Amino acid sequence: MRYKDAGVNIDAGAESVRRIKSIVRSTFTKSVLSGIGGFGALFDGSLKGYQQPVLVSSCDGVGTKLKVAILANSHGTVGQDLVNHCVNDILVQGARPLFFMDYAAFGRLDPTILEAIVTGFAQACRENGCSLVGGETAEMPGMYADEDYDLAGFIVGVVERKKLITGKAIRPGDVVIGLGTNGLQTNGYSLARKILLDKCGHKVTTYLPELKTTVGKALLAVHPSFLKPVAPLLEKNLVKGMAHITGGGFLDNIPRVLPPDCGVEITLGSWPVPPIFELLQEQGGVPQDEMYRAFNMGIGFVIIAAPAEAAKTMKMLKTAKTRAYQIGRVVKGKRRVVLT
Repeated sequence: MRYKDAGVNIDAGAESVRRIKSIVRSTFTKSVLSGIGGFGALFDGSLKGYQQPVLVSSCDGVGTKLKVAILANSHGTVGQDLVNHCVNDILVQGARPLFFMDYAAFGRLDPTILEAIVTGFAQACRENGCSLVGGETAEMPGMYADEDYDLAGFIVGVVERKKLITGKAIRPGDVVIGLGTNGLQTNGYSLARKILLDKCGHKVTTYLPELKTTVGKALLAVHPSFLKPVAPLLEKNLVKGMAHITGGGFLDNIPRVLPPDCGVEITLGSWPVPPIFELLQEQGGVPQDEMYRAFNMGIGFVIIAAPAEAAKTMKMLKTAKTRAYQIGRVVKGKRRVVLT
């Protein structure tokens, strides 16, 4: 017997590497010291321009949004989702990304699908000034169905120690600013799929007038990076704390950056909730508190600023063509978010 008889196609792996080499190399900065195909990636750690550099790292996945990509046979955007999600996670602490690595596991490796995914990785890496330095591709028959795959991303960034954003400076009276996003990002998809595909019986090709697009396109809207609009704020020291609104929504993510004696009041109606969330709540009969814990409700990233800096912060965000809204305030409390 050969390996192929057990479901692993070594030739498909070699073809995949051939296809993605130039795509990956297009993301390299001068700090990348290795090529494609080595056992380990090399990155210059001198970090010129930093006096006390602090490395910030994170890893994450795309979740069951991948099931939508598989159903729609559209795989390019999930690569962007993963990079941008990881970039936002380290941005919360003030870090800029240096390099990104990926893990992709398939039931049956299709070089065309992998190429589309890696093209998405590379596009997002270039947009974020980040190098895609390597990764791992695994073909795992018996672990995944033939058409299934899973992705994980690993990112390393850097921030000057004195510019770390920890949230310790947050005080009652500070302003909470929300940055608008374009969909579910990468969270809440198990519930969204259960409502739209299982309960309502829609297909990914179903056109919904309420959304002015198909179910598949609405659910595959790219998870944006907030690095470009937020970076100028960090340079001006306008930010006290930040939260990436991912799994756990408002209720679980904002408390992660609050001091022990602070809570947050979010004012409902202070920003336009995109139609997809209204549709999910109506069709699924989802309680309000569950909506704000499972989904981002149209706010993908939260910034906490001093009242005296709020107007300047809002002006800079709007200059960067970012949808920004004052959505609440910091109050005395115990790391709890209250919807008012």
